[in-house]
Amino acid sequence: MKCFFNRFRNLFVLFALFFLNETPAQENNSDINHPTQFWDKVQFGGGIGLGFGSGFTDISLAPSAIYNINEYGSIGLGLQYKYLKQQNSFASHLYGGSVIGLLNPLPEIQLSAELEQLRVNVNLDGSNSNSQSFWNTGLFVGAGYRSGGATMGVRYNVLQDENNIYGSRFMPFVRFYF
Repeated sequence: MKCFFNRFRNLFVLFALFFLNETPAQENNSDINHPTQFWDKVQFGGGIGLGFGSGFTDISLAPSAIYNINEYGSIGLGLQYKYLKQQNSFASHLYGGSVIGLLNPLPEIQLSAELEQLRVNVNLDGSNSNSQSFWNTGLFVGAGYRSGGATMGVRYNVLQDENNIYGSRFMPFVRFYF
């Protein structure tokens, strides 16, 4: 597993270096007179989720921020908190963070890679004697349609196995940045 994360880190560094290579020849005179500030390239967003069903509750909050390296690529960080409860079965709190890379080969198409690390705390049948706590890692690759600050698409969990917290390798997403 350590080898896998070293490879991911190396790919992330290469991705960042590729998109950070902006040359002065690409700038016009207005850019020289008004240099871009760091915060001008930062966008905030994320998602809020709320789901209720027959004895089931799902509440999530996932703020994030990205830095637009250029018109083709962005990198960012996110936080996540999720509360799940199934009546007479379990209650769970999940929290953690993620690192995301976004690639826009065309203005309408967005490709993504996201490494997510969540702490999972589960209380089965409301009893502390049946509680479980563990870390869950997800590595998602995705593609979506982008319009303005919103992207809708699907992502695939490369690390999904039978012990993973997600029900499926494929997960739809809607992402907003302002």
